[in-house]
Amino acid sequence: MSLTILGIESSCDDTAAAVLRRNGEAVEVLSNVVSSQTDLHAAFGGVVPEIAARAHAEALDLVVEQAVAEAGIALADLDAIAVTAGPGLIGGVLSGVMAAKGLALGLGKPLIGVNHLAGHALTPHLTNRLAFPYLLLLVSGGHCQFLRVDGAESFTRLGGTIDDAPGEAFDKVARLLGLRQPGGPSVERAAQTGNPKRFPLPRPMLDRPGCDLSFSGLKTAVLRTRDALVAEAGGLTEQDRDDLCASFQAAVGDVLAEKSRRALVGGGHCLRRRRWGGRKPNPARAAATGHGPSLRRAAAGIVHRQCGDDRLCGFAGV
Repeated sequence: MSLTILGIESSCDDTAAAVLRRNGEAVEVLSNVVSSQTDLHAAFGGVVPEIAARAHAEALDLVVEQAVAEAGIALADLDAIAVTAGPGLIGGVLSGVMAAKGLALGLGKPLIGVNHLAGHALTPHLTNRLAFPYLLLLVSGGHCQFLRVDGAESFTRLGGTIDDAPGEAFDKVARLLGLRQPGGPSVERAAQTGNPKRFPLPRPMLDRPGCDLSFSGLKTAVLRTRDALVAEAGGLTEQDRDDLCASFQAAVGDVLAEKSRRALVGGGHCLRRRRWGGRKPNPARAAATGHGPSLRRAAAGIVHRQCGDDRLCGFAGV
């Protein structure tokens, strides 16, 4: 049975609409349109919820119209309307939900509310056909979680951030160092010419068991290092900034890599049962046999793709 669904996303600072068609187990993305608000928020050092909500309200009808046109269908061809119903910035979420309600009512189509984080968690299954169960590291602008995904409505949370998510930490570090928002791309660009070993920044919570994460203290360590450099030399050189970005990025990558290893071992009994035939999961073997990337490379890829907003920036489906 074929189903054609329009999806609407407005939980943070991007207005997006996509049309997907499912035939049996195959899912085809017919269109995917994103309207970015990056320039609207750049001067404020982060996303301003009121500005985001207003921009969503202005862009939603145009984004939906373009997505439907690029998919080569008419609105009447849709079987349902799906929309992010949370979590997210409440103004943006309401903008998307009200637009979706209006469309669903006018077309006489079902309305489906989608949990933002569940959408992230199911992306590897929908787009890469990754079989259940799998372990997933979700790194989104405002959220970071380790999840065991057993099915479309079955998730086990193994750990997550207790304060700042990585995306928030990147934004705040960029602001501390005078870099442009969103912080992820800016910090990475600076880090490319920096020395990641110059500043011995902490690796928070590696001395505690489990998979919970904390990046607030790491952000504070960057602040104190910056202030010490300014006090000592009277200012921050461009090389100081680049080295500090590289050291910060390396610390985030090390934390994500180690916590991913713990999640794989601690939450991987489903993988032992289905993929390793009862043997203890081995990250190196997983990489060698194609079951997943090396944990350090996965963490580095996540950092490199960190976009500073609330989209999925990377995952380790190991």
